[in-house]
Amino acid sequence: MGRHRRTRLGPRQHLGALAVGAASVALPVASALVGGLPTSDDGGDVAARWAPVAMTDSQERHPATGTTPVRAVAAVEAHEPVEVESLTKATRIADRVARVAALREAAAAQGSPGVAVTSSGRVFALPTTGRLTSAAGPRWGTTHYGLDIANAIGTPVFAVSDGVVVDSGPASGFGLWVRIRHPDGSLSVYGHIDRSLVTVGRQVRAGDRIALMGNRGQSTGPHLHLEIWSADGSRLDPATWLTRRGLATDGWGTLG
Repeated sequence: MGRHRRTRLGPRQHLGALAVGAASVALPVASALVGGLPTSDDGGDVAARWAPVAMTDSQERHPATGTTPVRAVAAVEAHEPVEVESLTKATRIADRVARVAALREAAAAQGSPGVAVTSSGRVFALPTTGRLTSAAGPRWGTTHYGLDIANAIGTPVFAVSDGVVVDSGPASGFGLWVRIRHPDGSLSVYGHIDRSLVTVGRQVRAGDRIALMGNRGQSTGPHLHLEIWSADGSRLDPATWLTRRGLATDGWGTLG
């Protein structure tokens, strides 16, 4: 009598056996769960429709679904450096815009009629409001080194840039003045003022109120006399100096 040889199952047969076994367990449970459900039109139990379906060759050979997410992740990672760089650049731009807006707002808070912020972050402000009555250049047989902006006595005068007050008080020809030394060594001079609002050694910011317009010293009427001195002491044209820093002086009106 020959020995009974155990039949070895191939991969597909093994899957089929597993499917049948799983169905034998699942069907009683499913029957119990759907016992209260309506039956099909042909009288068969709805649960009977849950019989396992054998996989076809094409279904068995279907690529693993995990390959698509891996490719997607690889694609995202391939673009990630560019995206991060763009995001970083956008963040820097947004930060700079916010910083410039904050500086501009702070400088204008005390009433300066014009504020400019350079690409390096330096802030400049127009020194007062009024009407331009005299520019720098030859006048009455001599040289006039400043801008004269006329307005009423007591009109606020503002620092044109950040700096330290080096003079505040009487000055020959100017009556009273304020002088501010700026980080680059240059000086701004505010003459014929009625009253100084700052003391020597005080740190000021562009747009800070530093004095009130007056008519002191050798003056023909209430006005501010503004001069700009370079670090070596030479006198500069204040209108050109202001314009090159983004400040329009045409708002002071016409001469005379």
